[in-house]
Amino acid sequence: SSGINAEYGVESKQVAQQEAARSRFYVEKAEFEKKASIISAEGDAIAAKMLSDAFDKVGDSLIELRKMEAAEEIASNLATSRNVTYLPKNKGMLLNLPSQRWRERTVVY
Repeated sequence: SSGINAEYGVESKQVAQQEAARSRFYVEKAEFEKKASIISAEGDAIAAKMLSDAFDKVGDSLIELRKMEAAEEIASNLATSRNVTYLPKNKGMLLNLPSQRWRERTVVY
């Protein structure tokens, strides 16, 4: 009976030590993640400051450049799409139709 109690005591002690080690691990992990979040936020703040300073120096030209690059990419994507039709600017879609009656029946989307 005392041998069983001794084994149970040793086993309980080992379980308690493992749980304590697991708890320490979770605390250390949380502290590490907290430090990593702080470092990341500081880096983001530095990057935002650098961008702000750059915009102050060059004005809106960098933003305009980014807009032109985005427009170029969009135009390139549309140009290769099979679902896009190009129409002349300031022209009606129904050019040179013979009668008014045809225009009244046609729905333009």
